[in-house]
Amino acid sequence: MGGDGSNITSEPRFFIFAFSTFENQRLIILTVVLLVYLIILTGNLLIIALICLEPRLHTPMYFFLCNLSTLDIMYVSTTLPKLIYVCHTGDHVMSYTSCMTQLYFFCASGSIESYLLTSMAIDRYVAVCFPLRYSLIMSKKVCVLLAFTAWFMSMINVSILTYLVHNLTYDTYSLKTTIAVASVYIGAIPSCLVMASYVRIIYTVLKIKSSAGRWKTFSSCSSHITIVVLCYGCGTIFYLSQSHENEIILSFMFVTLVPILNPLVFSLRNRDITQAIRRQIERRITSQ
Repeated sequence: MGGDGSNITSEPRFFIFAFSTFENQRLIILTVVLLVYLIILTGNLLIIALICLEPRLHTPMYFFLCNLSTLDIMYVSTTLPKLIYVCHTGDHVMSYTSCMTQLYFFCASGSIESYLLTSMAIDRYVAVCFPLRYSLIMSKKVCVLLAFTAWFMSMINVSILTYLVHNLTYDTYSLKTTIAVASVYIGAIPSCLVMASYVRIIYTVLKIKSSAGRWKTFSSCSSHITIVVLCYGCGTIFYLSQSHENEIILSFMFVTLVPILNPLVFSLRNRDITQAIRRQIERRITSQ
């Protein structure tokens, strides 16, 4: 991006250079991005509707999944509509206010996702390691508190970060310090909790004598593990990439891959979801 300082009395603007090199492929990019965006919206809205409509899915795991699907919609809606607009109109200019708003919601989405994945890991840990006390430990109050903490703490952290970026001067010490501290709270601590949860889960599963029992117990965590690997894997690949040519493609994948696969992973690899879909279809057919 580059600043437009031709008129110091007007609001600063930015020019999105990355997409100006694809003028000849604008229609193709527009079609792909719009299709991906609609698939993500449809898939995650269906997951949210299914969980709300199906009483058997009113459990902690699906409560967090509903939060995750809501977040995925917010996540892609932060960036993809602007990209669709750019591809449709060819207008690469972005206002300063729009840029700060996008920064806020994009960073907040990443932070919330990290906390929600941690909450889901804790849920699986309690379900596997303390099955008899699961309902007592993972009560509705505890689940709401974990979800509220994920959203509220992320909004507060990112508000501070956005404020510092908005008031950025040549002295960037406070911003760098805030980013370093936020990285610990948003990245390091949640990652350690997820790994610790699965170390304990694996240890518990290995103590089960029958192979069928081990597989059945561990398979209840497979969907969450898949999403965690995709999330952290895409993030690692993106931040380690040094190629400018691949950066645009990796950025697009980083933003869209997890939200588009999330409904598929939890639908195709989850018996409760597939059975709930079947029951809802049968009810609709019967009612007609």
